Amino acid sequence: MGKLTVTAFLTLDGVHQGPGGPNEDTSDGFTQGGWSVPYGDEDFGRFMAEVFDRAGAFLLGRRTYEIFVSHWPKMTDPADPIASRLNSLPKYVTSQTLGTPSWAGTTVLRGDLAKEVTDLKERTEGELQVHGSGTLVQSLLALDLVDTLHLLTCPLILGGGRRLFAESTLPTAFDHTAARTTAAGVTIHSYDRAGRPRYGSYELPENARRPS
Repeated sequence: MGKLTVTAFLTLDGVHQGPGGPNEDTSDGFTQGGWSVPYGDEDFGRFMAEVFDRAGAFLLGRRTYEIFVSHWPKMTDPADPIASRLNSLPKYVTSQTLGTPSWAGTTVLRGDLAKEVTDLKERTEGELQVHGSGTLVQSLLALDLVDTLHLLTCPLILGGGRRLFAESTLPTAFDHTAARTTAAGVTIHSYDRAGRPRYGSYELPENARRPS
């Protein structure tokens, strides 16, 4: 069975909206799009190439799919580690309204998300990868379907914009599996799902608080 991985760009205050350009996602009046671009150095690109090298298929939300389809089919260099995989591997997009997709290898998922994604994980060799797709990621987290998180955090605060982890996110514990920092200061952390959080207390036991 394959695993579902999420690769997400974040700011220090957790904003996930519009990392790739000023017009990428202006919903809710967001005007600070493109904030990750100044940090896109060789280290950043090297990590992303490593991620895409493990892909077996892609799962995308409607908005991210439309952003990708306007760009990646035009990138035809077979040596491009990202474009070559996006254009050749199966792509699945969750949408109730998207018509017949123009990007070759695309299937629209309109059924029950939990069943559709579980089936995809079972039949995908390599990783079933989610990129961007913040609303979809929130749904997948709520369904406990995310196996691995790669969080690329850029060293800036925006003070507004949609956050990846909503207040209603299912409480989930993760094991920290890898870390690196790019020359531009992006911290990259990888986490594998480890079940529910454990809780404790720093309060002293009742007998330790009593005067002797």
